[in-house]
Amino acid sequence: MKKIFFTIIFYIAFFNIVLGAASSGDSSQSNYKKGSSIILKAKKLEEKGKIEKAKKRYEKALKYLIKSNKEKPNQPDTLNYLGFALRKTGNLKEAEKYYLIGLDIDPNHNGINEYLGELYINTNRMELAKERLEVLKSCNCEEYQELKELIDRE
Repeated sequence: MKKIFFTIIFYIAFFNIVLGAASSGDSSQSNYKKGSSIILKAKKLEEKGKIEKAKKRYEKALKYLIKSNKEKPNQPDTLNYLGFALRKTGNLKEAEKYYLIGLDIDPNHNGINEYLGELYINTNRMELAKERLEVLKSCNCEEYQELKELIDRE
């Protein structure tokens, strides 16, 4: 009876350790995933005209993205979304800093180039926006098309 009891205890402890390790995963990746997922939801709210709700989501996303950047610094995708969420919450100077750090790491990052171009349009720096568009010119991607449409409207 003791042998069965200890065997059961062993298997319970073993599976708790294995399942615990599997569920915790890479916390920086899970923070990035949470942050980026919240950003996608905020974008949908923004498209529906629910600006205040979207802004609260962007603020929530920032918390996860900041954690992700602390755990695994200077990942271009994280820096891109940090810049994006900061820009959407009105912190344009900080947003620009994150975009520029991201471009130092990956000068051809499509998302950063598009969003930084949008920031430049919003801050009346059209020549700089056109420079971002030029970087995207050869990518044949939606980021190029979206930034081009915004520049053409101005």
